[in-house]
Amino acid sequence: MGGLDKGLQELGGRPMIAWVIERLGPQVDELLINANQNGERYSAFGHRVVPDQVADFAGPLAGLHAAMSVARHPLVVTAPCDSPFLPADLVARLQQALTASGASLAVVRTGAQPQPVFSLCRRELLPSLGDYLGKGGRKVARWHDTLTVVEVAFDDQAAAFENINTCADLQRLATDPVRTP
Repeated sequence: MGGLDKGLQELGGRPMIAWVIERLGPQVDELLINANQNGERYSAFGHRVVPDQVADFAGPLAGLHAAMSVARHPLVVTAPCDSPFLPADLVARLQQALTASGASLAVVRTGAQPQPVFSLCRRELLPSLGDYLGKGGRKVARWHDTLTVVEVAFDDQAAAFENINTCADLQRLATDPVRTP
């Protein structure tokens, strides 16, 4: 988005992060926002803002690492701020699969495609993640390859996991009456 902070870009008159909070908030006991810039603006949404603890903007795994480091609960769900269409049953379905399978991590899958930034992770994986990041690992899927992962089909709500990467995506979705949150 040309250097713009995605979560603060408006969709339907509200920042995308507001849509994510509205959809994810009722599904969790604690909501944390990982942000490395505009911390004051994000804290205005009423949730704790945690910056990365890993240097050099190491990507989504650094955000998960930061959240797992301060989370007060044994499970941590992840969702990016540029995906405002999250399902109302995201956490329940991931948790059901995680519990039934005994896996370490549950990941959304749409069609044949895993969506690794939408996951439910056991906080006990923090040392594994810290080690992976400490060795320079950055790819979410590669870290997942070292774990016991269960993929959870969301084919019935595949469009919910579309993320908004460009200003053109934002404009297109803002005028789509079917997709506008």
